[in-house]
Amino acid sequence: MRNDDPALWTLSEVADAIAAKRISSVEATEACLARIEIWQPRVNAFLRLYRDKALAQARAMDAELAAGKRRGPLHGVPMAHKDMYYRKGEISTGGSAIRRDWRAPVTATVLDKLDAAGVVELGFLNMAEFAAGPTGHNVHHGHCRNPWDQSRVTGGSSSGSGASVGARMVYGALGSDTGGSIRLPAAACGVVGMKATYGRVSRAGAVARSWTLDHVGPLTRTVRDNARMLAVLAGHDPNDSTTSEKPVPDYEALLDGGVAGLKVGLALPTDGPAPLDATVGAAVQAAADTLGRLGATISAVTLPDFTALYRSAEVMVKCEAAAMHRPWMEKTPGLYANQVRTRMEAGFFIPATQYIDALRLRAHFVAEFLATSMAGVDAVVLPAIPFPLPTIEETDTEEKGGPAVLRMVAGFTGLTRPFNTLGVPALSIPCGFDANGAPVGLQLVGRPFDEALLYRIGHAYQGATDFHQRVPV
Repeated sequence: MRNDDPALWTLSEVADAIAAKRISSVEATEACLARIEIWQPRVNAFLRLYRDKALAQARAMDAELAAGKRRGPLHGVPMAHKDMYYRKGEISTGGSAIRRDWRAPVTATVLDKLDAAGVVELGFLNMAEFAAGPTGHNVHHGHCRNPWDQSRVTGGSSSGSGASVGARMVYGALGSDTGGSIRLPAAACGVVGMKATYGRVSRAGAVARSWTLDHVGPLTRTVRDNARMLAVLAGHDPNDSTTSEKPVPDYEALLDGGVAGLKVGLALPTDGPAPLDATVGAAVQAAADTLGRLGATISAVTLPDFTALYRSAEVMVKCEAAAMHRPWMEKTPGLYANQVRTRMEAGFFIPATQYIDALRLRAHFVAEFLATSMAGVDAVVLPAIPFPLPTIEETDTEEKGGPAVLRMVAGFTGLTRPFNTLGVPALSIPCGFDANGAPVGLQLVGRPFDEALLYRIGHAYQGATDFHQRVPV
């Protein structure tokens, strides 16, 4: 243990300490609650905090452990989750005004899995309205703020998940990712976020943004923590027909293979929706150099021209969001933020043939990426966000909304969105800080269902660096 404050330990450290009875779940929960008291006013990560309920759950987990029952490697660990996961009979807002008082009829599969694993639920977290925004703005519940610099964005749409893990208020959190919404807040807040392969984790009982592009996954402090959490979340679910029946590996057991002999492609794109900032590029280059010193062979790779892929992704998300939100948009259009509503309304004017073409092209894009960028390499590394983090004010589309602001906001997902359309796994880990002292994220991308290899590379990198150990003050 590196610190006397259990709130600053990693998920794996606190889970193992609870199992060994060096600390109780109640003590870990109280440490998180103390941290929340300090940091919640600064970052606005929580929408609902369940203090008494969490302590009661923690006492129950301690009682089970005392009776000889340990549910698994997450037993007694306090977490909180993006407010889009349903808990039967409880409020689930989706970050919206429309569902401010709505109560869920079912519990999300991923929450059921975490319950079975013995996780203590501290509450639910802020997010972009209906998961439609990459920065962390929310006009209904207040903007989420970055723990490293409260004037800057957290990334979105899993803004509260990134901020709460980054500020060490929780040990892990669920996010979701349609165009980068796990990886962007992970990168912006200096934590680890995994968008696993499409179909690896169930989405049943979660607010959808786009059925074709949505992914569910964990944000944590370290790669080991993330591997431990994904192993609980992953697997086939009869309530989600898109989930795969492929067996789930023991990701944590496969972490220590090192990178010697692996071939890693380095992509530093100079074009696309947003130009690559020199300081971000230097941090990613330095990360690749570190992997090279650890024994990996690093070679430059070129990403395909993703122009057609971006267009297809826009068609998919706009059409599916319009179909999903039609009843609310007809009855209560004024309850949406302007930018959220107008983006969804565009889907009503896209021909069905164009939507079907977008779906049909997905297999082509996957084959092209695997045959080009992934040819001859085991994984590709590239930036998660191509530029230093802007401020909340600079990216406020409701207040500003000019072309330059809209271009900047669109640029957030320039290097993350392709991998939702492709459905391949992508992991973001901290690899440095920009000129303003805000985190920089390294993105690792692999072949379908190759999460274990991405974790192995990320874990080796974290063994040689300390960016993941730094804590905002």
